[in-house]
Amino acid sequence: MTKAEIFEFFRRFADDNPEPETELTFGNVYQLLVAVVLSAQATDVGVNKATRRLFDEVKTPQQMLELGEDCLKEQIKTIGLYNSKAKNVIALSRKLVEEHGGEVPTNREALTALPGVGRKTANVVLNCAFGAETFAVDTHVFRVCNRTGLARGKTPEAIEALLEKRVPQPFRRHAHHWLILHGRYTCKARTPECWRCPVVDLCAYKGKVLERPR
Repeated sequence: MTKAEIFEFFRRFADDNPEPETELTFGNVYQLLVAVVLSAQATDVGVNKATRRLFDEVKTPQQMLELGEDCLKEQIKTIGLYNSKAKNVIALSRKLVEEHGGEVPTNREALTALPGVGRKTANVVLNCAFGAETFAVDTHVFRVCNRTGLARGKTPEAIEALLEKRVPQPFRRHAHHWLILHGRYTCKARTPECWRCPVVDLCAYKGKVLERPR
């Protein structure tokens, strides 16, 4: 895509949804961090269902430690990989209490030093909680970027680097949310719904599905 096409690409998303937000439910930054860690290889809907009761009870890292790993496992057992995720949540909570005064750090290096927190998770927290212009590349973003020609790469890191270079202002803060939502609801993995895509004319995908299946 040319610079003009990329600008138009995001302009249309912005017109349709000026203030996109994560679909994870949370009440504070710590709960956001926990929700994003739990969302790996799980749906936001599934995570929200599991954390509804948990977040009524647990609002701080100290409260999570008081809850304990076994009780946490019981509350999140409907989520995939819940054993390892519970272990990581307890470990990161302990590190937040011991090294950060119970507060979620505001920089990527400190975030990725927490157990279970990778670059994608850190980028989501930095963007959603602190308004940073980060690009969290999940499976949806990876697919949309490669499929449309917005940014083609073989790894999430490669896609992130290209987005850093190519996404213009004033779209940088919300770009990854638009891409996630587009991949989740329109540019789907198996059958992209190109017939209702707002950027279909800008997309380089050769296998466009331009007629709605009957």
